[in-house]
Amino acid sequence: MSIRTISVLVENHAGTLSRIAGLFSSRGYNITSLTVGETEDPTVSRMTLVVEGDDSVIEQVIKHLNRLIDVIKVIDFGNDPLIERELVMVRVDSSKSNRHEIVELADIFGATVAHVSATSITFELSTTCDKANNFVNLIRPTASRSLSVPGKSPWRSRRNDQDGQDAPD
Repeated sequence: MSIRTISVLVENHAGTLSRIAGLFSSRGYNITSLTVGETEDPTVSRMTLVVEGDDSVIEQVIKHLNRLIDVIKVIDFGNDPLIERELVMVRVDSSKSNRHEIVELADIFGATVAHVSATSITFELSTTCDKANNFVNLIRPTASRSLSVPGKSPWRSRRNDQDGQDAPD
């Protein structure tokens, strides 16, 4: 079993995400991470999927994605070296007595304060997946109230000779 990152360029209109999610659920495939965002062309969105499975499962996923009418292009990163980042936003309870300790812990990981109130602090962190998981595991016992980890955002770390692109296209 391997974990693969697949980038899918799709037409940016209502129902596209639903159709792709339906494809996965109807065939019993699991998406472990999903991010979606508009590209430099507002009519095109990039979906980044992280899926788990053996090579035949991944091959089937790619074939099924390519058959969908909304799909423009499917890119399987395979074993390409990637720069991956994960965004974490977490709101933790805080008081005068523990605020310094919480901020110190967040500072160790490079998290920044996004918002402060009398009873809580919200941090944001963009980092590697391992570092994000470590941060979440350490900050969780400090009475985290809200947590969001939207998903991985990969970028090729070198130019791909096959398509001449530096980034997922």
